[in-house]
Amino acid sequence: MIEINNLEKSYGSKKAIDIAQYSIADGDMLGLVGNNGAGKTTLFRLILDLVKADTGTVAIAGTDVTRTEDWKDITGAYIDDGFLIDYLTPEEYFYFIGRMYGLKKEEVDERLQPFDRFMNGEVLGQKKFIRNYSMGNKQKIGIISAMLHHPQLLILDEPFNFLDPSSQAIIKHLLRAYNEEHHATVLISSHNLNHTVDICPRIALLEHGVILRDIDNRDGQAEQELEDYFNLRAEGEPALNEE
Repeated sequence: MIEINNLEKSYGSKKAIDIAQYSIADGDMLGLVGNNGAGKTTLFRLILDLVKADTGTVAIAGTDVTRTEDWKDITGAYIDDGFLIDYLTPEEYFYFIGRMYGLKKEEVDERLQPFDRFMNGEVLGQKKFIRNYSMGNKQKIGIISAMLHHPQLLILDEPFNFLDPSSQAIIKHLLRAYNEEHHATVLISSHNLNHTVDICPRIALLEHGVILRDIDNRDGQAEQELEDYFNLRAEGEPALNEE
């Protein structure tokens, strides 16, 4: 689904991303973890062609993302509330997203039904613009809009941010079910190791723009490895790519 080759991105003297080669297969559910400044959001923005790489390429379904926009038809993403059109109501925004992908109003309504518990009666029917919602409900609107057209590639940056514990539990279930039912490739980044390890069979550890470890988590073995790594970092041990 995704092929990354010789990808580099710097901001001034700081190299934000430095990945020689990395592949993400169809149907993978990958959790991207790392400390603040590790490069998680930058990597997602490079994959989505929102920022220009200094060198290297990202291909989605065999297509270089910088050469055509065909890959956008199969991709859904939510990075932050800048993705939202905040002068619309949630209903207007969902219908707008639906029209972009050829969905009729009735189809949009049908696809919103599985998110009823997630929205918890606080999103639809409120008669107010998105900009007047809480950060948690904006997060819900963004996640739902990214999934509405049933993309084969779903990218969510910090999806658990701003959500209460009940909503976090529900979205974990929804993401796991979505991956299984649609055989979709799902990429999430999160500071929350417990949530990420709980739902992602594959974990990529990113530090200083470099993928240090690619962990098979199908048996849940990533949690201890990640906890050991971050505990060592907290105690001042050098990272694997530092001298």
